[in-house]
Parts: sequence; C-alpha cells; structure tokens
Amino acid sequence: MSKITAAITGVGAYLPEYKLTNQILETMVETNDEWITTRTGIKERRILKEEGKGTSFLAINAANDLINKKGLDPKDIELVIVATATPDMKAASTAAFTATEIGATNAFSFDLEAACSSFLFGMSVASSYIESGKYKNVLLIGADKNSSFINYKDRATCIIFGDGAGAVLFEPNNEGLGLQDELLRSNGEGREFLQATYGGSSYPINADTFNEGKHYVFQEGKTVFKNAVFNMADVTERIIERNNLTNDDISWLAAHQANKRIIEATAKRVSLDPAKVMMNIHKYGNTTSATLPLLLHDYESQLKKGDKIIFAAFGGGFTWGSIYLKWAYNS
Repeated sequence: MSKITAAITGVGAYLPEYKLTNQILETMVETNDEWITTRTGIKERRILKEEGKGTSFLAINAANDLINKKGLDPKDIELVIVATATPDMKAASTAAFTATEIGATNAFSFDLEAACSSFLFGMSVASSYIESGKYKNVLLIGADKNSSFINYKDRATCIIFGDGAGAVLFEPNNEGLGLQDELLRSNGEGREFLQATYGGSSYPINADTFNEGKHYVFQEGKTVFKNAVFNMADVTERIIERNNLTNDDISWLAAHQANKRIIEATAKRVSLDPAKVMMNIHKYGNTTSATLPLLLHDYESQLKKGDKIIFAAFGGGFTWGSIYLKWAYNS
C-alpha cells in the first residue's frame, strides 16, 4: 500500500473591506509613502473596523469561502485548527467557536500560536493528523486581527501590520503529493525583541499599564530584521539541499510576508528567479498567521498539480521554519 501523504486540496480567504493606505497613514503618524515602500514594500493593508468582531470573524469567513468553493459539507470536517497570534479571548478557544459557526459540528478544534510561524507550524500538525490515518479532513486556518494590538501612534509598527485570514483543507493523498519535508525551529531568547508584553499571565493588564499603552505590540526592528533574514534563508537553503532540489526544480517560494527586503534576501540566498517568488505584501502588509494561506489564495490560479513549493516563515518568540510541499491539483 502506498504511503499516505497530506495534501492541500482547497483554499479560501477573507479580507476586510477597509484599506489603510500609506497616504492615510501619513495623516496619522510621522511617515510617508516613499519611506514605507522603500523599507517594507507595503502600499496598503486591510483593517477590520467593525466593533465586536475579532479574529474568529475573519476565520469563519475564510473557512466559508473554502467550503463554498469546494462544495464541502462542514460535517465532514474532522479537525479545525486556527493558527493565530490574536485569539478572540483568553482561555476560550477561537477555533472551537469558528468550528461551531461554520457548522463543523463533528470536528474537534484548537488554537495554535507561534506568532508569524503559526500557519507554517500548523501545516506540520495538520499533516501529521492526516498521515496518521486517523483523520481525512483537516481544516487549517491562519487568521489575525493585528489591528487589535497595534499602537497607531508608533510608526515602527503601525505601518507593518494588517488584518486577514486564509484557510486550507488537508486531505490524504496516495500519489506522493502534499507535504514532503519540514524543518521547524525556535529560540525563546528572541521573545524580548518582538512581543506584546502586557496582557499575558506574566504581566497582567491593569489600568496603569493600559493607559501607558504597554499592551501594544513592540519590536526591536534591527534585531528582528537581522534574525529573520538569516534564519528564514538558512532553513530554506537547508530544506532545498536535503531534498536534492535545484533552482529549476522549485516552482514557487511562498515566504512569510513581513518585509519585502527579507523575502528578496531569502530568494537571493537560494538563487531563485524573482518570477518564482510569491508576493502580495504590497496589498495586505504583514497579516501574521494569514500571510501564507493568502499567498496560496492569490496565486491559486497559477498553481499546477505537481508544483514544488517551498514555504518559509519567521516570527516572534523566535520561531521559524521551512516546508517543502508538492501541489495536488490544477485550479
């Protein structure tokens, strides 16, 4: 009997309507379009502005987009994973609420948090459940409402992040397609350089810390940039080498959309043709857990069965990794 692999068989997405452009940001904080574009590649980002709607709203809409496109019965979904750094609430599972709202009443569910690497790590987890033979339909959603912890007076962070969600369905494959290999890493020493300190169990939020804005995300830009460039490029190169892939073999690089210069540095490290590099950071900014599935959504029409895709991500914590996957269908 041929080995069971875990393949992506469908993609969905959701983006809020409101576009926060560089020109609008110029009226909010001391910055300008040229400065933002040159340093990040971002032109605009989507923001979920409706009061009371959080990450689950994004996740539910992305999941429903996938369900409708595939004509999938939600009751056939056996597991729902929501990869996110911005859950709706403390303790209460965003994934559980999402599963219920989309009608996946036979599924169990959980959240997975590894900052910007959440979806990449989720691909590994979802694939493992499929490869075990116990489950046949695993829904993995990457969703983040980053605007919920951004200080729009801090030009170092408010220019970077946006809101959005993407979803993929993993199913068993007997043709050798799907996830082929992974290299996942983490280093807890990095958390001091990129985090939202207050609001967790170590530093509970109170009136004083809230008024001081300590619940907002903070990053030490130069340190994060340096580590992202080195580590994301390193794991990408290593996974290519250990799978004996040449530049011609690789169909696409799907890298976390944090900064255009980081993406370009990763592609340059492996001497990959820029035409093979998926890019949509200019439209959405850094949507954290949603960047990789949003890339798949935007490029789905160009993907062909058998395409060899290298995924790469880097996030706070620090967390990072690379995955090699063969695409399983023609759009």
